[in-house]
Amino acid sequence: MSIVEKGTLYVCATPIGNLGDITLRVLEVLREVDVIAAEDTRHSRKLLEHFGITTPLTSYHQHNEKGKSQELLRRLQDGESIALISDAGMPGISDPGYEVIHMCLEEKVPLDVLPGPNAGVTALVLSGLPSEHFLFHGFLPATQSARKRELEKYARLPFTQIFYEAPHRLVDTLNNMIEVCGDQEAAVVRELTKIHQTVHRGLLTKLLTEFQATPPRGEICLLLAPFKEQPVQGGPEDWKREVEEGIKQGHQPKEVMKYVAQKYGVSKRDVYQATLEGKGK
Repeated sequence: MSIVEKGTLYVCATPIGNLGDITLRVLEVLREVDVIAAEDTRHSRKLLEHFGITTPLTSYHQHNEKGKSQELLRRLQDGESIALISDAGMPGISDPGYEVIHMCLEEKVPLDVLPGPNAGVTALVLSGLPSEHFLFHGFLPATQSARKRELEKYARLPFTQIFYEAPHRLVDTLNNMIEVCGDQEAAVVRELTKIHQTVHRGLLTKLLTEFQATPPRGEICLLLAPFKEQPVQGGPEDWKREVEEGIKQGHQPKEVMKYVAQKYGVSKRDVYQATLEGKGK
């Protein structure tokens, strides 16, 4: 007996690495629906071939999401059953899916969500950071200025925060977190469920040193622990003095302030303010 209802959209979580993590229910739905809407049909075809599934595919990605959502909605209203999948994890979570889901709810088209793998929640539990309350962000902005502005909004929140990050931006992001948040506890979780899965835990400065020495590869979840006031060694006069000495030695002011902030476990903003106040005296 089929578990698939005609005219229904099935939002299906797919493996984030290990193919064995797919659920039996998702496999059954993928076999029985009329069509599968996939973020990358080439990528998803490999998954389907692995499980011997021959259901037709159609593309549904961030560049065609609005127009394709209208097409999928019409097909659902005509009685077709459709499964929605992304390259990995749950559609709609830092992946395409919101548009067609929202349309189905507005038009009262039947909708079901089949749970399964999710990188953010898996990384949270694996990190060992507090999980009673947490905030999921997805990807931070790609540029440093926009990323720091975004981090300013969340710098002192009292619960664990989850970010996705590209490997080539991880070092810059760790630097930005130290500048904005101070030297907080954090974790970097790489290549979840894959053979090279690793978990790196410690203060942001420790993680920064580690990944400056060995540039990271693969998919990354970056988790920031609940904010804690750091015991400050020295004070504004010490920070100002070190900044002035660094500038006298020919270093750029921004780089000197970044170094001093990391050394004392304070934000770059605090060091900058101490320097300004010193000039005003």
